[in-house]
Amino acid sequence: MTDDITESAAQPGTRSPVLVIACGALAREINQLKKSYGWDHLHLQCIDARLHMRPELIPERVREQIRKYRNKYDHMYVAYAECGTKGVLDRVLDEEGVERLPGAHCYQFFAGTDHFAALSDAEPGTFYLTDFLARHFKRMVIEPLKIDEHPELRDAYFGNYRRLVFLSQTKDEKLLQAAKNAAERLNLEFEHIPCGYGELETSLRAKLEDGNSGQENTDLLA
Repeated sequence: MTDDITESAAQPGTRSPVLVIACGALAREINQLKKSYGWDHLHLQCIDARLHMRPELIPERVREQIRKYRNKYDHMYVAYAECGTKGVLDRVLDEEGVERLPGAHCYQFFAGTDHFAALSDAEPGTFYLTDFLARHFKRMVIEPLKIDEHPELRDAYFGNYRRLVFLSQTKDEKLLQAAKNAAERLNLEFEHIPCGYGELETSLRAKLEDGNSGQENTDLLA
């Protein structure tokens, strides 16, 4: 899912266009924040969320997008966390001369760093869902792990988990029920924690509303 990328120059009194290169799992949330705050200067380019099944491919895909749009935008952010790339994403960003905010994964963004740490400490055997994963549970979890074809694999993959925590971004009864169904499918206890957009929202606000129109800013959002 992507926004149309335009090459519009900033007009006097307006903010310079900002390109956010994002994981597709964050597209809906970023677009909603864009609409809510009137960030017309935010342009979004997404990378397929299914790469989380192949995290070793993420760094080079991000590099491709940076190089593709480098000459079209003075300001770029990357809406990715470390996402299991084992430090390679950070090395790519260093080579490209850009930075990213610290972060391990989107669960940390939504729950908040301290809250997520507390959740993990309380029960290390926790499987997390966001709105995106609840909406696409079958496509993003069941089918890639082939649990639908081989039900016995459920216990092989999730036997050491104890609970499923749904970190919801919106109030949506259908998604809540989907998350409950996912917990039942994986034979896990269920817990629902409404989070909203968490640190994703506060981080984007800090970057997009902090006077970036008059100077180059190569911070990247992770």
